Amino acid sequence: MIENLQEISQYNLWGNPSLEVGYLRELYTKSLVEASGSSLVKVLVGQRRTGKSYVLRQVAKALVEKGVASPKDTLIINKELRAYDFIRTADDLERFIRSYASSREGRPLFVFIDEVQMVENWEKAVNSLSQDYTQRFCLYISGSNSKMLSGELATLLSGRYLAKPVYTFSYAEFCGITGKAPAMESYLEYMKSGGLPELFWLSTEELRANYISSLRDTVLLRDIIARYKVRMPSILSDIFSYLVNTSSNLQSIPNIVAWFKGKGSQVSYEVVADYVGYISDAFLCHKCERFVIGGKEVLGGAAKYYANDQAYHNYLFPGVAFGTGYLLENIVYLELLRQGYMAYTGIREGKEIDFVAKKGDKKIYIQVSYMLVDEDTRKREYAPFERIRDNYPKWVVSLDPLPLASISGIENVPAWSLEERLRWG
Repeated sequence: MIENLQEISQYNLWGNPSLEVGYLRELYTKSLVEASGSSLVKVLVGQRRTGKSYVLRQVAKALVEKGVASPKDTLIINKELRAYDFIRTADDLERFIRSYASSREGRPLFVFIDEVQMVENWEKAVNSLSQDYTQRFCLYISGSNSKMLSGELATLLSGRYLAKPVYTFSYAEFCGITGKAPAMESYLEYMKSGGLPELFWLSTEELRANYISSLRDTVLLRDIIARYKVRMPSILSDIFSYLVNTSSNLQSIPNIVAWFKGKGSQVSYEVVADYVGYISDAFLCHKCERFVIGGKEVLGGAAKYYANDQAYHNYLFPGVAFGTGYLLENIVYLELLRQGYMAYTGIREGKEIDFVAKKGDKKIYIQVSYMLVDEDTRKREYAPFERIRDNYPKWVVSLDPLPLASISGIENVPAWSLEERLRWG
């Protein structure tokens, strides 16, 4: 297979030193570069077109620039490119990597495999290479389905992997790309657009809407319908639309079944449950479960679902009634995930807190409000915090131009400063 090296050289640093790596996403690359000395398999997961391929290339380039590896000590394999069609099975993958490594004179080989799930039985090759104690392979892999971490790979590696979810561009990245300063005006622009990378290079609303529509269809068709042999694709599409347009509302499988019945469509509980699971597995939406504040109980049943990017609502359903506050809540939830927090809907004595965010020994309570326009609104948004007796931070995130004074330790955090506050605590 070494005869294929010439064809793939343009996609590797040793054949193309000016390889395009895009906007630097330090939120991901810093920790992935730091983990290069570990034998753990580094696994990037996330929806299609969120930039996983660029992150892999950025890590490869950073390793070379830092002197950790030479260009020839890196090998990039992108299964979305036809040049790599000769790699179809786990045997093909392992044979090619070992053949390339044989010329490395025992030096570590840093391997980057993009959309690894497109290789049949890829888990066996990844496990074999990662466990080889005669030749060091540092493996970075990416995939577009969360199940890749709960199937055979998890069993084979038995915890010997590091998972890194990759999300769409954050507001800070939006400012970095566009050159805009963090402020209310630029945040509103971010809310109205979205964080999917390709949106930044499309000049008109029509092009953006067409792109988002085709991306949705691609994920539904390639990552869900083909993978799970879905028999009712129109129902799948309707469920996705329903979840996007009811974001931030508590939902349950019986609720969704009842919604279909109201439309005159008889769909079983099992089908709806499966399809909601498929949508979550493909990272189109995220499930936010309920958590009992003051206890340790995560409640089953009803949960909230948040879209993986606000662009889905903005461009697919622009005429559907959807308050700015709900859109802001969706964006806040995604930012919590980006910063490594586990986020839940908090429940305390019948009162609901939008988010209980946990990260290690940190915990933050967050309410989201469009604007605290008057005293009544402020009291309503602050009220759920009153029954919480611990001393963890309590924030109300809003779009108010200037932060309001704290009351009883409850802070008003402008949405455009949330990312920095989460990063530094």
